[in-house]
Parts: sequence; structure tokens; C-alpha cells
Amino acid sequence: MLYFLIVVAVLLLGYAGVLVSFVRKGRRIPPSAYLVLAALNGLILVAVIAWAVARR
Repeated sequence: MLYFLIVVAVLLLGYAGVLVSFVRKGRRIPPSAYLVLAALNGLILVAVIAWAVARR
């Protein structure tokens, strides 16, 4: 489970880097990008809660 969290966190950081490069180039962030960010954050949240419950 820890490796899964690390992989998702790296994906989230990479995706955020892509979005930052969009902003630096003066482009607008597409609305679907916010949905992907929300999904990755939700995935991390669910995985952390499941990991914490499993460790009890």
C-alpha cells in the first residue's frame, strides 16, 4: 500500500508540474484538469484512510 501511495504522489506532482508549465506559458488550465487533480487527491485520501485502518 505504501508503494501505491508513493506512485500516486509522484503522478500528482508530475501532473501539477505540467499544469504549472501551462500557466507559465500564459495558457489557461482546461476545466478537465481540475477534475483530474481532484481525482488524484481523492485517490490519495482514500488510500491513506484505508492504509490507516488496515494498520490498526
